[in-house]
Amino acid sequence: MATTEHVKGQAFRALHQRSSAFLIPNPWDLGTARLLAALGFEALATTSAGYALSIGKLDGAVGREAMMAHVAAIAGATELPVSADLENGFGDAPEYAAETIRLAAGAGAAGGSIEDATGRPEDPLYSIDFASERLRAAAEVVKALPFPFTLTARAENYLTGRPDLGDTIQRLQAYQEAGADVLYAPGLTSKEEIADVLRSVDRPVNVLAGLKGFSLAHAELSQMGVKRISVGGSLARTALGAFLHASREMKEHGTFAFASEAVSYRELSAMLKC
Repeated sequence: MATTEHVKGQAFRALHQRSSAFLIPNPWDLGTARLLAALGFEALATTSAGYALSIGKLDGAVGREAMMAHVAAIAGATELPVSADLENGFGDAPEYAAETIRLAAGAGAAGGSIEDATGRPEDPLYSIDFASERLRAAAEVVKALPFPFTLTARAENYLTGRPDLGDTIQRLQAYQEAGADVLYAPGLTSKEEIADVLRSVDRPVNVLAGLKGFSLAHAELSQMGVKRISVGGSLARTALGAFLHASREMKEHGTFAFASEAVSYRELSAMLKC
């Protein structure tokens, strides 16, 4: 009999093989994971930024142990496969990336991403060769797992203030050769840039929607050949935006009109009973 990990891993792999793109929204806690599942989404992805904000920290300041506990909680919250945002593997050496993938798989994730951002403003990106070495180490762990695990490689040029499409494509090409199953360059917003990436690689591509200036819809991205669409921390930031709007209304005006837009307790209760 197939294990839960095998079933989820196989289902997640299959989503990337469809002709159309699938949506993979990013919850930041158990409640939002269960609500997204109740809405009928087919897979979920954690968000390091969304989770960090929910516990009063900045992105990158959570640490591996706490992040693995979070991944395990989200993976166990629903029957859906979960891809884990594993930042840069929580350390520079290839061994960190490899061990982080092993831990994520043990926490119940059906996939996970490793990025090439160092977390150091003065030197924000690993060299292509070293980043590829880190991914090869992670891919070796994936090969040895007893169930399918989808490894995503992230090229962080655009999120680290180095919007060089040529270098981004070169990185993604190197990462696919290193063993990545899915390629991801968060921060791309134009149709032309995304199309260039799609033409340059032969693995499924994830696109980050929900960014300022991003106007492409699911149908258009799917028609272009994108296989996966995530939204990163934008759902969390949207929720926090509503929270701040309501709190400022109370503090600055002493009124409570925000409550008229709140979802009812009855609706939330019905969804969480599913």
